[in-house]
Amino acid sequence: MSTHLFHDERLTRSHLADVAAHGFDTIELFATRSHFDYRDDEAVAQLADWLGELNLTLHSVHAPVMEAMRRGQWVNPYSTASADETRRAAALTEIEAALTLAARLPFAHLVVHLGVPAAPAGNAGDNQPAAARRSVEAIAARAVDVGVRLAVEVIPNSLSHPDALVRLLEEQIEDPNVGVCLDYGHAHLLGDVGDAIETLSGHLTTTHVHDNRGARDDHLVPYDGGIDWEWAMMETQKVGYDGVLMFEVAGTGDPRGVLARAAAARRRLEETFITF
Repeated sequence: MSTHLFHDERLTRSHLADVAAHGFDTIELFATRSHFDYRDDEAVAQLADWLGELNLTLHSVHAPVMEAMRRGQWVNPYSTASADETRRAAALTEIEAALTLAARLPFAHLVVHLGVPAAPAGNAGDNQPAAARRSVEAIAARAVDVGVRLAVEVIPNSLSHPDALVRLLEEQIEDPNVGVCLDYGHAHLLGDVGDAIETLSGHLTTTHVHDNRGARDDHLVPYDGGIDWEWAMMETQKVGYDGVLMFEVAGTGDPRGVLARAAAARRRLEETFITF
């Protein structure tokens, strides 16, 4: 379970206790300083204590994508693909700061956005391919130094379609320490989830699991939107992925209710895997 569920709030032990109480034993930490201050040594030590007390494993860290989250809105987004070198450098500085968590809180994957999600008005200056490539190379080099694998995420922009990510990894980066985070909800917004899974075969290293109805990035619990999860899981198994399925659902004002529905959805997904 990603702490995205509580993204609007400062992360507390109570949040993690609720996650554990609903049967989730592995988390992804969303590194936004208004949610969890990855630069605060005391906060890092406290989180390490909470994870130990609750028997939770830190699987991945979501790299910073904004300065803060307030009432569901991004405040001062960061872009790893900005044409403005000052803005791109600021994004890399925050990502490198989040990577230092690995010294105190070991984790396997750093999930990174290339650029920012596309908007109706366009984000051409924030989504430059050459800038994205330079950022991936820099982040990957830092990640390998701390024993973390980089996973670039499928998000709704021209840089991060499944086809574009495969071209980046196979034709430009060619680094075995760089893979893809398959975000099922984002893949659904971009087209066919099954096609995305097949396209990314061989590059999948981690996932984000959530649903939507095809128009907005709602981060719904699986089965609450339009994704055919039985088909998606069959395709996931077919390409040989057997890693973590990381729920990245939104709180919608009732995080415990969402956790209860997510636990039920997890059981359905597990049954689907057994069936196939």
